[in-house]
Amino acid sequence: MNDPETVVDALRLLRADGYEIEFQLIDGHLQCNADDQACPASDAVVERLYRFEGASDPGDEMVVFGLRDPVSGRRGVLASAYGMAADPDLLEHLNGLSSRFGTA
Repeated sequence: MNDPETVVDALRLLRADGYEIEFQLIDGHLQCNADDQACPASDAVVERLYRFEGASDPGDEMVVFGLRDPVSGRRGVLASAYGMAADPDLLEHLNGLSSRFGTA
């Protein structure tokens, strides 16, 4: 399963490859829970990126990232709506992450 067809497939693939944390983007930082030290989203290394476009509905656009915190080495996933359905603040950070895919 190299090219997942759904978001669920992408998440399964990433988890099988060691991306165990489910990151959340909070105030520009990646966190997996409130007690953890946050990684600035601008520092995250984008190791995998899957984008899914809604075949009939632009509101179905999703993006799934396989991310690594370069300080701790923790690997996890971040999934979000993309395009028109995305939160504008989140979209700004997602665009920054996707523009760095393959450059780190």
